[in-house]
Amino acid sequence: MTKHITILGGGPAALAIGYYARKKALPFTIYEAEDRIGGNSITLERGDFLFDSGAHRFHDKNPEITEEIKGLLGSDLNKVTIPSKIYDHEAFVNFPLSSMDLLKNMGVLSFAKATIEVLRSRLTGKGEAESFESFALHAYGNIIASRFLLNYSEKLWGAPCNRLSPSIAGKRLEGLDLKSFIMDSLLGSRFGAKHMEGSFFYPEGGIGTISEKLAEVCTKKNIHTNSRITKVIHDYTRICGVEINGKKRVDTDVVASTLPVDFFLEIMEPKPPEDILMLSKGLRYRNVILVAFFLDRESITNVATVYFPDSDIPFTRVYEPKNRNSRMSPPGKTSLVVEIPCQREDGIWGMEDDMLVRLVQARLVDDIRWIREDEITGTSVSRLDHAYPILEIGFEEKLRGINAFLGGFNNLKLSGRNGKFVYSWIHNMMAFGKDIVEGYDSLSVG
Repeated sequence: MTKHITILGGGPAALAIGYYARKKALPFTIYEAEDRIGGNSITLERGDFLFDSGAHRFHDKNPEITEEIKGLLGSDLNKVTIPSKIYDHEAFVNFPLSSMDLLKNMGVLSFAKATIEVLRSRLTGKGEAESFESFALHAYGNIIASRFLLNYSEKLWGAPCNRLSPSIAGKRLEGLDLKSFIMDSLLGSRFGAKHMEGSFFYPEGGIGTISEKLAEVCTKKNIHTNSRITKVIHDYTRICGVEINGKKRVDTDVVASTLPVDFFLEIMEPKPPEDILMLSKGLRYRNVILVAFFLDRESITNVATVYFPDSDIPFTRVYEPKNRNSRMSPPGKTSLVVEIPCQREDGIWGMEDDMLVRLVQARLVDDIRWIREDEITGTSVSRLDHAYPILEIGFEEKLRGINAFLGGFNNLKLSGRNGKFVYSWIHNMMAFGKDIVEGYDSLSVG
């Protein structure tokens, strides 16, 4: 019997499942609540300007997936070599951090004190870090961690760093170990840290091109937009069906969900046990507001992304889309896109668009002085719900309980950043989808 795959959600993770299913000639249907595909990884168009729903890029971290994306996009995928920076007291500091660059920007005395802290913390630190705060202090000492990492992370995730899991560091802060820190300081970056990265792949016309190309392979007949999942019906051993838009029931063979896992549990019928629902309520997601400025100016920066650790500045990062691909702005023009992380209950989430624009504009014009008011030809405000999971201390234990419960359904697989509650990237989404399709034969239909 050929099993039909019902895919919940229409972002890159869902499209990846459909893409690999299509390659194996397996039947599937994608259900997306919005009137478009792409989830939170899309390219927006405002007049002649294009910009992404975040400072997205495609990382060359999985050779097999990279080759898959190259084959999918062909000449529309370009390699971009451009650094990211931290904005620190009107200066740019390399990110990830480099000791030689820190020396240049901090000055000899401050850097010497910071180096002593790093050496002391590396030599005396014991055991695994209990929080991101302890991880950052051990890796960089108080001076560097406080100045460049802790304030930024608290803004980004919306929680004190002593409540955040060390796993939020991911791979981006690896590489500056004790040996490389010393070698980099004494001999320069050519002999020291190997963690610096300024190369990535980026599609012509924006990151949304990846979702569009995946959707083309999936074909329109297999993608149903404006189809919100309102119930997940089960018999405690398998997912029997889903309800669409509160009306239509669709029976299911195999289900792959990329919906936020807490929402998935909430709409299950019958309801999951109360202890599982309590675990899911302990998982939180972060939202993001994007404020874009369209400018009558050739260029602002020569970097991919600029990070703002200063806690007095409401946004965490700014990127200039044109630096990823020249097609993102008309000739002689450019744009800046500002990211403000927040929760739905925060006042800033419900703030009027014009007030948000004025708030950010004052910073860019008066404080940071990157642009002039007379250069602004237009603005745009966008809101992204469930932009990424907040990895607080103890989230792994909550997930273990949830996954143990959902693992009891023999025809269900979870995927995506929100479905698996992992901080992941597009190459991860592709790999998740590939693994689900490769495990297709092991999934039961009843």
